[in-house]
Amino acid sequence: MTNKRVTIVEDNHLIRQGFASVIQGSGRYQVVGHYGSCEEALKNLDQDAPDIVLMDIELPGMNGIEGTGLIKKRCPGCIVLIITVFEDSEKVFQSLCAGAGGYMVKNSSVGALVAGIDEAVAGGAPMSLHIASLVVKSFAINQESPLSARETQVLQGIAQGKSYTKIADELFINKETVRSHIRNIYQKLEVNNKSDALQKAGGNKWLPAVH
Repeated sequence: MTNKRVTIVEDNHLIRQGFASVIQGSGRYQVVGHYGSCEEALKNLDQDAPDIVLMDIELPGMNGIEGTGLIKKRCPGCIVLIITVFEDSEKVFQSLCAGAGGYMVKNSSVGALVAGIDEAVAGGAPMSLHIASLVVKSFAINQESPLSARETQVLQGIAQGKSYTKIADELFINKETVRSHIRNIYQKLEVNNKSDALQKAGGNKWLPAVH
């Protein structure tokens, strides 16, 4: 069986080299590229043809969440695993919405890194227990809500004071789609403006807490 191809996107050179040697050393994976930015990884994506991408979030230029969305658009079958120091519910939620297949923290042991990749390849979604509980909380918020997950994201963007353009960019949709979601939100919540929508959704705990 051919070894699965792995690309690493991490701006710290030493960490990147460390990941590469551990993954290559497992004998099950071939590191086909490692880059300090999403822009570089995207430029070489067709040539590298990775099965798995290990993606940092905080990167120079394009962040890892945006990079994940673009990689998934171009290579839907590729598994993107977020590997970061952040255990933040909003970043976890945004990463998973962008198409990430798992979320691992950098202080994991060497064995846990390879085990996480093994789990993702086998069809699982590797993440620590702490991150898993954040994910459950993020998604549980919407259970009683009349809003869809996407409408909740749009309304959360408004709660954070983001422009329609910024919300559209972060969710990889166009501005007209954002407007359409907002019309649906008003209709479902039976309100006519943003402040009433936010008050009603916030009062009913239909929005994740804003950090």
